[in-house]
Amino acid sequence: MNVYKTAVLCGLMFFLSAAFHEGPWYYLLLTAAQLVYVPLVLRQVIQEEDWFYKTYKWIAPFGYGSVLLLHMLGPSPAGPILAGIYLLFTVFVASYGATRFLKRGFVRFEEFSIDMGLISLMIGGGWFFAHIAEVDTGFSPIITWLTGIHFHYSSFLLPVFAGFLGRLLKGTVYRAAVSILIVSPVIVAAGIAFSVWLELFSVILYITGIYALIWHSFKADFPRGKWLIRLSFLSLGITILFSLSYASGNAFGEYAVSIDTMLKFHGVLNGGVFALAGVIGWSVSTPASAALPSFTVSKIRGKQHAANLAAEAQIHVGLVDDMKIYGLKTTDTITDFYEHTSGYRLFAAVHWHTWFKPFAFFYRWISSRTEQIHLPLSSAQKEMTGGIYTVREGLDGRPSVRAWHRQIDEKTVFLALYSYHQKDGETYMNIALPLPGCSMIGILELSKSGDSLLLTSRKQNPSSDAGIYLAWKNYLFKLPLDEVFRVEETEKGKLAAIHHMKAAGIPFLTIDYIICKKQESSF
Repeated sequence: MNVYKTAVLCGLMFFLSAAFHEGPWYYLLLTAAQLVYVPLVLRQVIQEEDWFYKTYKWIAPFGYGSVLLLHMLGPSPAGPILAGIYLLFTVFVASYGATRFLKRGFVRFEEFSIDMGLISLMIGGGWFFAHIAEVDTGFSPIITWLTGIHFHYSSFLLPVFAGFLGRLLKGTVYRAAVSILIVSPVIVAAGIAFSVWLELFSVILYITGIYALIWHSFKADFPRGKWLIRLSFLSLGITILFSLSYASGNAFGEYAVSIDTMLKFHGVLNGGVFALAGVIGWSVSTPASAALPSFTVSKIRGKQHAANLAAEAQIHVGLVDDMKIYGLKTTDTITDFYEHTSGYRLFAAVHWHTWFKPFAFFYRWISSRTEQIHLPLSSAQKEMTGGIYTVREGLDGRPSVRAWHRQIDEKTVFLALYSYHQKDGETYMNIALPLPGCSMIGILELSKSGDSLLLTSRKQNPSSDAGIYLAWKNYLFKLPLDEVFRVEETEKGKLAAIHHMKAAGIPFLTIDYIICKKQESSF
């Protein structure tokens, strides 16, 4: 009912704008996006419990009303002011997209697609303002306007529709297609500005992403409106061919499609089929977003020292009281190491990957001040010393918290706070590394590989909490980092462990550990 009322109001604003419109008919394509498609799509994205919803109800009339007044007043000195109001409204929408992202981080790729759509609307608002205010952008007025409409349809509507699709079905093909769709409009705009060959390349890339998305839409299971949604994506498969023909003409100097033809067919199909069918289809079948992780996070922040976190400097024997809580049967030595960690010596060889070494020098300067993850640049094997302490009850907020303080050459390398949490019958290792004003959180899944123990932040199923996060105030931001530990028994009383870390899927750090009982150590 709320969507129906919004649609009626949007339709009235658009037809009223059309009645006062004095320019070429095709300029109404942007007006349709501003007064119909933007408000209807936002109505599907906004959650009523969000801070944005309460503020949006008061700000939206100014944003949409300014566009309506522009048509009613016609060319006037008030035009740039009204366009500026709409631009500020799009900045407000972009701030909502940024807030959604900061609450979640690099998790739920489909939601990231929606975030990028919300943020990109601001760019469309900027080009719209430039057109109305007659700002010298270096392009003709029609190209300035076309860029504005490009960011309203291709960079706002399409990523949001793609995000809705990802809520129903996702995978490697989906992520690749959406990545292309998010990047391509920016490359297209850069190609229009700087290079006809870049423009042609971006359109070919765009075609790949769109056709992958069309294929994906026929695999998804829609409760309602499936043919409207599929028609919406299919229409893009046609309109993008006009873009290819136009870009080819720019590159080779043989024009088969003119701007006028683009406006008549490409523009009308985008505005009348892709956008309209998509908005209606998704409004009758808007999929809900997945719940965000809700596990308990350490309350401890800032630079810490082990003795400050201990209960009267009470030393504890192990990181885990009983490994049975993880539901795994590991070898006796692995189990004993986690339950009696202080009875073992730890030797580490740190290997920074070649591409990361220039960054490692700068990173070391920071880590020396935070005294956290302060790893040596040398790959020489060195002993890690330190101790394990019981954290004062109630200070951290999680159960059975153990502070593991590790040093190399009497300099702090790590201070990690170990605990656990349970969800859906699975127990996760919940590790916090306090940082200034925040905390890095590692949620690890435990599993067996033969006789080896694997601890990984990579999700093994979509509902898993596994990941590396940054906790700041009430935000829990998932970082694009992955880590995998493999622990195996090499001989009785001795373990070997390897720790791999990746950033955005690229390996940057490997640590090799040798672990042995103190009385048996020959190091």
